[in-house]
Parts: sequence; structure tokens; C-alpha cells
Amino acid sequence: MNRNWTVLGVIAAGVLIVLSQTFFIVDQRKQAVIVRLGEPVRVINAPGDPDPGLKLKVPFVENVVMFDKRSLALEAAQEEVIAADQERLVVDAFVRYRISDPLQYYRTLRDEQTASDRIERLVNSSLRQILGSATKDEIVSGRRGELMIKTKADVAARARSSRLGIDIIDVRIKRADLPTQNQESVYRRMQTSRQQAAAELRAQGEQEKREIIASADKEVAITLATARQEAETTRGEGDAQRTRLFAQSFGKDPAFAAFYRSMQAYEASLGQGDTTMVLSPDSEFFKYFDRGPNAR
Repeated sequence: MNRNWTVLGVIAAGVLIVLSQTFFIVDQRKQAVIVRLGEPVRVINAPGDPDPGLKLKVPFVENVVMFDKRSLALEAAQEEVIAADQERLVVDAFVRYRISDPLQYYRTLRDEQTASDRIERLVNSSLRQILGSATKDEIVSGRRGELMIKTKADVAARARSSRLGIDIIDVRIKRADLPTQNQESVYRRMQTSRQQAAAELRAQGEQEKREIIASADKEVAITLATARQEAETTRGEGDAQRTRLFAQSFGKDPAFAAFYRSMQAYEASLGQGDTTMVLSPDSEFFKYFDRGPNAR
């Protein structure tokens, strides 16, 4: 009895093994390559021919290799590129691709790891060629979009000629930067350039300041000279008018004129209070002290 159960168990296990080697499920996001004795023979749920679900294969003779049907992303390793102006740049790029021919993909690449290595080499080679024809500024900002279009077309052409069985969807640069060993020298060069620009601006400002001060001093000198000239002219006109008035007045009354001039002489000589004069008592200079305004 136990022996019968053992035989039945062995038969059941064998049936399960055969069934597991016969039936398999293809997810709608996957595509299955049927490999017969090491040679890919057909594809299930291929691009453009959706057919997911439960499938059959020849047990023990055929194997199933699953590949992703969706677009795949690959980040390429950093690559140092020499631009057309001999500037070195470290470029990080990524590529998106899709397995369009699973049979050819399997024949050429076998698995995703091999595919990643091969595609990465294609991308880096294309980046060196395309970016090497552009300057650093064009790579960083000026023509990046145009350069990426050219790189994508070049990578796609290389993939077709290598019969990789993939379609290149996009190639982009994530970052383009200077190598670490060059950054310090570039920063020093930028600092020197900024210092030179600042020195030029300061020199221009100092020159403009001096020009403004010189112009202001010139305006002050001209204004003062004009004011002095006008003052002297006005003073001269006033003195002339005073002299004319005195002359007219003195002509009408010579005695008063003589008296007025004597008073001016007294003020000029005695006004300070410390003047010593030696004169004859009967000097004409003091006649107005003795005889008053009517002295003759």
C-alpha cells in the first residue's frame, strides 16, 4: 500500500514538473522569447502584436526568456569630453530605449546587463564625437538641444548598424561640469577677471569724480570772478555817482564843501583817539574849531 502511494506521488510530481515546464504566463508588460536548444525561435506578446496570458511551450526543450516591453532607462557613466575650444567637461547622460526586436536583441545581447554595457559604450562614443565639435558654452547652454538631437540620431544609427534590436527614444545630458582638478584654476581665473572688471569700474568712477570736482571748481571760479567783476563795476558806478553828486553839491556851495572836507579830515586824523599832531595854533586846519561852520 505504501509502495502504491509512493509511485503515485512520484507520478504526480513528474506531472507537476512537466506541467510547470509546459505552461507559463506572459505579463502584458513583458515579451517572451522562446529559446529552443539555445536558439531563439519565436516571440510572444511582441511589440505591435499583443498576446499576453497563459501560454504553452515544449517542455525541457524550449526555455522562456522574459524582456520588458516598456521603455527602459539607462544612466551612462560619467564621461570626460574635450570640447572644440579644448575645455574639458565631465558629462552625465541618460538614454531611454525600447526593445523593438526581441529575437535580434537576444541573439546580439542575450541579457539586460550585456545590453546596458553595450548601449553605454555607444552613448559615450557618440557624446565624444558630437560634443567634441562644440564649444563649452554651446554644450552648457547655447546649443544643447540641437546637440542632443544629433546625439540621439547618431546613437540610433549606431544601434541599427550593430543590430541590437532596440529603438532609441531619447538621449539627454543631466549635467555637464568641469573636472574636479580644473575647477580651482577656473574659479581663480573667474575671480581674477571679476577683480579686473571691478578695478576698471573703480578707475572709471575715480576719473568721473575728478572730472566732476574739476568742473565744479571751474564753475565756482567763474561764478566768483563774475561776482567780483559785477561788484567792482557796481562799486565803480556808485563811486562815480557819489563823486558826481559831491561835485554838483560843492559847486552850489563852496563854503559847505570846504567845511565837509574838513570834517572828513578831522574824522580821518582824530577818529582813532590816539593821534598826536603838532600844528601851529593859528593853523587853518583848526579854524572851524574857533569860528564854526562860517569860518573863512
